[in-house]
Amino acid sequence: MTERPKRAAMAVAFLGATAALVGTASHLTHVDAQDRPTSAQAGAAPAEAASSPLSRLAIRRERLDNGLRVVLNPDPTVPTVAIAVYYDVGSRNEVRGRSGFAHLFEHMMFQGSANVQRGEHFSLIMNRGGSLNGTTSEDRTNYFETLPANELELGLFLESDRMRSLAVNEFNFDNQTQVVIQERQQSYENRPYALSFLRINELAYGDYWPYAHSTIGDTQDLVDAPLSAVQEFWQTYYSPSNAVLSIAGDFDPDQAMELVRRYFGNIPSREVPPYAPGDIAPQTAERTDTMQDMLADLPAFHVAYHIPQSREADHYPLEMLALALGDGESSRLYQELVKQRELVSEIYVATDDRRGPDLLSIFALVAEGHTGAEVRPFIYAAIERIAREGIPERELEKLRNRVRASFVFGLQSNLDRAKNLAEFEMYWGDAELIRAELDRYLAVTSDDIERVAGRYFAETNRTVLDVVPAPRAEESAEGGAR
Repeated sequence: MTERPKRAAMAVAFLGATAALVGTASHLTHVDAQDRPTSAQAGAAPAEAASSPLSRLAIRRERLDNGLRVVLNPDPTVPTVAIAVYYDVGSRNEVRGRSGFAHLFEHMMFQGSANVQRGEHFSLIMNRGGSLNGTTSEDRTNYFETLPANELELGLFLESDRMRSLAVNEFNFDNQTQVVIQERQQSYENRPYALSFLRINELAYGDYWPYAHSTIGDTQDLVDAPLSAVQEFWQTYYSPSNAVLSIAGDFDPDQAMELVRRYFGNIPSREVPPYAPGDIAPQTAERTDTMQDMLADLPAFHVAYHIPQSREADHYPLEMLALALGDGESSRLYQELVKQRELVSEIYVATDDRRGPDLLSIFALVAEGHTGAEVRPFIYAAIERIAREGIPERELEKLRNRVRASFVFGLQSNLDRAKNLAEFEMYWGDAELIRAELDRYLAVTSDDIERVAGRYFAETNRTVLDVVPAPRAEESAEGGAR
């Protein structure tokens, strides 16, 4: 599945999908199920981190000679182990005309390797009571499984075999291309409002290709791609030097490292080209568009603002601002627009938490008899009020409690810890930074939120997309008769 930062969660909540986050610090992604069984940036930790519930999180980091980064989080609480392998390749790494390749490999990686038959990866894990999956986002691709603790070696063997010898052949390529095309139809083209979540990125990011195009890709790009291009993509990015292996759960770290060296240590390394997308052009005027949706019954709209990337200093108060505006039924916009004015039936506010230039996005489903143009001034006014008055201490404490609970529960399972530690290691170069992450949110003040509310929400930084129901066939016919 494709995953995207939290607007994925927004889409997920709305469209009925799933997403995993560490509270507000999570990331939206496109996830595929395919045809299987089913100033703070990277900086020093603040002094308060010593008091954080995450400060005692056991983390051991190693790097093999071939460049593979390894993160271990031993925890004997539950007799299972979770393994997550993150490859530093997402749709942001694709070139024009070759969109969808990163997501295609999310499927290809289950099609067999030198010592594992096609589909066998699933049966070996599931027959032992385990579970597995993979997801793709703009910023990375991951594969993960949870197994009984005594099956750690099996999981490491399976992950190493496909890293070493994936079967990138014509049969698997053709087969999985068809699977992806069907997935795009099911997940986007046959779901109301789903295509608008792709269009708002195109509109907001403009010529900034890494985030302007969709993770699931363009169907024609996949149809037109030769096998040689897909094999080259594999050779370029699926190297141990471009990956992080994370293990969390009930295991002995020394024994686990011995297994890691046995199965991954002799996989040849390859040089990975540096990621250099260039800068995004500053937005100087409001961007607007309207699209018809054949499947929609009611109007909807998106509003997006450019904001700094995840883990930059201003990103934390912007996250808290998004929570104040749209997190749950007690949030400001839900109370005003859904409960009091009855102008919308659903509203979501979130940041995307990208590694690069990010967005704070709002999506609203407009109530019958109203329009997006009628609703949006109330949203702008709500942000302006926060820019003038900040957030009362009582409301801020509610937001802190929400973030604290999300972090704690978001790291409760072995799999969640394995995934989040891998992501911190890959994105920010040090998994141990996760220990201080909660403190950065809890340190946000009302003045911080007031400041960012006044800084990032100018009309010139705004992108608006209206979604309107397409005329029904009978309506078009009547219009034509007139």
